[in-house]
Amino acid sequence: MNPTMNKKSLKTLPTFSSEEEERNFWARKDSAAYVDWTKARRVVFPNLTPSVRTISLRLPVIIIARLKQLANKRDMPYQSLLKMFLDGGTGRVVL
Repeated sequence: MNPTMNKKSLKTLPTFSSEEEERNFWARKDSAAYVDWTKARRVVFPNLTPSVRTISLRLPVIIIARLKQLANKRDMPYQSLLKMFLDGGTGRVVL
């Protein structure tokens, strides 16, 4: 945001009828025109945990072994590496 911008030059936030409408709005707009970020402060949510669901996934032993090898090279648990690969979408990952 421009350092000379004062509160009067901030645009008024619209009223949103749904989270989807708000999400679409912020995907297209720059928040600096609506929010004075110089007054923002960092907040920590220590008890916030991501929503997770346990699943059962059957994989060939050779894939699990290769996954463990790759994870060991990166010094991380193989489940974490698998999550990282899955989070990457359909990117090309060679196991």
